Amino acid sequence: MKVGRAADAPPFLVMDVIAAANARAAALPPGAPGIIRMEVGQPGTGAPRGAAEAAIRALSAGAPMGYTEAFGLRSLRARIARHYAEHYGVAVTEARIAVTVGASGAFPLAFLAAFDPGDRVAMAAPFYPPYANILTALGMRPVLLPCDAATRFQPTLAMLERMDPRPEGLIVASPCNPAGTMLAPGELAAIARWCHASGVRLISDEIYHGLTWGTVAESTAAAFSDSAVVVNSFSKYWSMTGWRIGWLVLPEDLVRPVECLAQNMFISAPHIAQVAAEAAMDCTEELEANKAAYARSRAALLEGLPKAGFTSIAAADGAFYLWCDVGHLTNDSARFCAEMLEHAGIAATTGLDFDRERGSRFLRLSYCGREEEMAEAPARLAAWLGR
Repeated sequence: MKVGRAADAPPFLVMDVIAAANARAAALPPGAPGIIRMEVGQPGTGAPRGAAEAAIRALSAGAPMGYTEAFGLRSLRARIARHYAEHYGVAVTEARIAVTVGASGAFPLAFLAAFDPGDRVAMAAPFYPPYANILTALGMRPVLLPCDAATRFQPTLAMLERMDPRPEGLIVASPCNPAGTMLAPGELAAIARWCHASGVRLISDEIYHGLTWGTVAESTAAAFSDSAVVVNSFSKYWSMTGWRIGWLVLPEDLVRPVECLAQNMFISAPHIAQVAAEAAMDCTEELEANKAAYARSRAALLEGLPKAGFTSIAAADGAFYLWCDVGHLTNDSARFCAEMLEHAGIAATTGLDFDRERGSRFLRLSYCGREEEMAEAPARLAAWLGR
């Protein structure tokens, strides 16, 4: 029987690392040190208490929790619109907001509405693997812009101006995964305005907003372009990964196309998750406490990792990742990560997930797990590497 070409999509290797770490943890003898999980960008904290309580109240009231409108509960969309006014000073109408099944559900909706098969969509490398894998599965063509520490692993306006032919689309992420670097507001504004003037559809991944550490301010592409698509999610700052809830801020010309696609592909995001997400947006004190713990873990790692031999780390402006150049230690980061799991009990993700050409000398460490484990990681690595 025929198998569709989309079935040839490359794996998201971090999911294989998760499986290997689970197997390793299950095989540990009683009393052995546990596995430190630094492979996946999943907060170690659960949904904020207010979100869980809102869900309990809704379920206890016997609400049917059926389908919502395809774009989600109007009250949640209004709350998200208020977030843009309060956090960014940007007016976004709730009619332009689509609640989605996580950011992962938002990307195919945006790509299908904005692009056709064969269209070229540019992105920085290293990059979040599903960008390219989803585009490829949909018949579109990822175009990689190799970036490094000199550009802070972000695309530049000069790179875009040199592209010939120009792509139909551009994906930017600030803070980005895996490097955690950000575009300054002026840089994002320049890129957004260039895209609009050049007929290039900008997709701005802003799912790590709220988790920033340096001096670079958060800004949204919605402030600079009427044609940009913004993707966000409750998975990261709001610690609601498994609830599968995210959103899009859409330009006017894509509102109805995305709505029709959402009606057919997903019907709606889970009703109960929408109720919880709306409540989560008012749980600032608890969420900021989570963020403070991530900041302490980040500081401990940035101090301890160089002593363990990890001396080249990307500027970690935001998100909760450290992108480490380990070329002085290995030219096979996949094997290096496997040995790290076996001998140091630390799960990390090979850079090959994020950069197929240069990733063999990089790995990504996530520090959103338990704070005490993040503090322990450098000592384990130093012992393994004989430092």
